[in-house]
Amino acid sequence: MITRRTLVQSGLAAGLFPALGFKTAYAATPNDRRLVVIILRGAMDGLSVVVPYGDPAYAPARGKLALDINKDATKVDGMFALHNALAGFSGGYTAGEALAVHAVASPARGRSHFDSQNVLETGGLAPYQYSSGWLNRALSVLPGAQAIAVTTGMPAVLQGPAKVGSWSPSRLPEPNSDLADRISQMYESDLALHAAFTEAQSLNALAKEAGEDKMAMGGGGGKPLTLLGGVAAKLMAAPGGPQFIVLERTGWDTHANQIGALNNSLSDLDGTLAAFKSGLGSLWAKTAILCITEFGRTVAVNGTNGTDHGTGTCALLYGGAVKGGRVLADWPGLAHANLFEGRDLKPTADIRAVIKGVLADHIGIDPARLATTVFPQSAAVTPMHGLMRS
Repeated sequence: MITRRTLVQSGLAAGLFPALGFKTAYAATPNDRRLVVIILRGAMDGLSVVVPYGDPAYAPARGKLALDINKDATKVDGMFALHNALAGFSGGYTAGEALAVHAVASPARGRSHFDSQNVLETGGLAPYQYSSGWLNRALSVLPGAQAIAVTTGMPAVLQGPAKVGSWSPSRLPEPNSDLADRISQMYESDLALHAAFTEAQSLNALAKEAGEDKMAMGGGGGKPLTLLGGVAAKLMAAPGGPQFIVLERTGWDTHANQIGALNNSLSDLDGTLAAFKSGLGSLWAKTAILCITEFGRTVAVNGTNGTDHGTGTCALLYGGAVKGGRVLADWPGLAHANLFEGRDLKPTADIRAVIKGVLADHIGIDPARLATTVFPQSAAVTPMHGLMRS
């Protein structure tokens, strides 16, 4: 069995095998539906992404951070507006391919990034309750399904006993074709090494076509996730491509100067969503992209024009398979008496219900397995049905 450790020890892994750990030839998946999970690390301020402008307490409670609904956001109904940096997502909303679930949170009530991200990704009731992620456990009930993380490390949501892959761009120079040919010839007698090397070459060629070379050089105009999204879309759309892909983006911890920082992050996210829609082609109609974050931010602005760690936030769904054009919320209100602990948006929906709804109605996992295997101890959390077109 070839491992990354073996290749690193050989001195070849970093330059020639950035894609090892990902197999391009996948077994048949249970169905042809696709799911992309984007983890927004740092706690996204849902109140600035899906703006509850119709709540009379919104503007007074947000102060300097209250968005100008006529300039900074686009109204989608009488209660909510979408941040203008999400122009593509807003277009998807109008086309019925995008929706938001507001006032949502994981079951834990802490404000530590590390603890809350662990709960979000492992699906537990408390930090570090489980050593595997909910998506890895989902793979255990989907024989033949494959997943990869297009990240520099393996996120907790994919960690566990089920076999998964990972890929990230290399910043080292690409080997010349002569060296690659010599290594290929050298490995011809070793079936495992030759197959792995061939797969790595094919994947790298695909990634380069999608703009991986720009990422390796630090390009992309400050939109690293958008470039990764373009590569990930091509990987997913390739024959035998994975059914599940996980990406992540940091930069949502907006303690200071939130308006500018959030504009940049949302623009990058919107570009990523557009890259998937463009790159997936006909597969787009069978795809859902779920964007989730560990918790929200305080309702009130702090002394540095930012917000501190909060609780309730929003989750975003986008894709041709999404039954969009809606903001779903049991809205608790932003009047001080309605805030969680007097400072945060009060969560009225469990993020596990959202994820369960997607996995049940889109991927086809039996809700009974969702409550026992994928999200243990969650029988009381009913899947949020009706998020998908079928």
